[in-house]
Amino acid sequence: MKLYDMVKAPNPRRVRIFLAEKGVEVPRQEVDIPGGENLSPAYLAINPRGLVPTLLLEDGRTLDESMAICRYFDVLHPEPNLFGRTAWEQAEVEQLQRQMEFEGLFSIAAAFRNSAEAYATRGAAGTMPATPSIPGLTERGLLLARHWLDRLEQRLEGREFVAIDRFTVADITAYVCLDFAKWVNLRTGPEHPNINAFHARMKARPSSSA
Repeated sequence: MKLYDMVKAPNPRRVRIFLAEKGVEVPRQEVDIPGGENLSPAYLAINPRGLVPTLLLEDGRTLDESMAICRYFDVLHPEPNLFGRTAWEQAEVEQLQRQMEFEGLFSIAAAFRNSAEAYATRGAAGTMPATPSIPGLTERGLLLARHWLDRLEQRLEGREFVAIDRFTVADITAYVCLDFAKWVNLRTGPEHPNINAFHARMKARPSSSA
């Protein structure tokens, strides 16, 4: 088993934090995404979609979606529970996890991919056909990301965690998104006391450095 990784990228980081919380160690190999290593014949032989993270199993099968990888390890290592136990908890964690992805991660990614020179012709990750950047999507992505921050600030009012009353994958995604936002110069300020306190709590967890 091997995890193909990129230390700086947000999605691989979500998996690393998840594994650290589970206390699971998996051999990792760094992939140079800006340099195009993920599009090399050698890497495409492992994952034809050219994505990271990619989990290569012993039998040659692969998983390349962050939450799918986390789900896989959650079955193998059910404790500590990070997806919820009861029907309500699981639904609430899934709901908030998706909100963090769709409203936060995807908005920031749109702003980043449409403004970074290295991705001028790579509008989508992996082997998707060349797609030129659209400057207007940078502005729109930033606007949507700011709306997400406002919603997250409200969500965290009186709460220690994003979804339920303990740490879950929804917190991992929210925390990673907040750091990813810095890539597009989007930062919280004094108007976000709940987010700032949440970020400090997440950063204090040993898994945050994974």
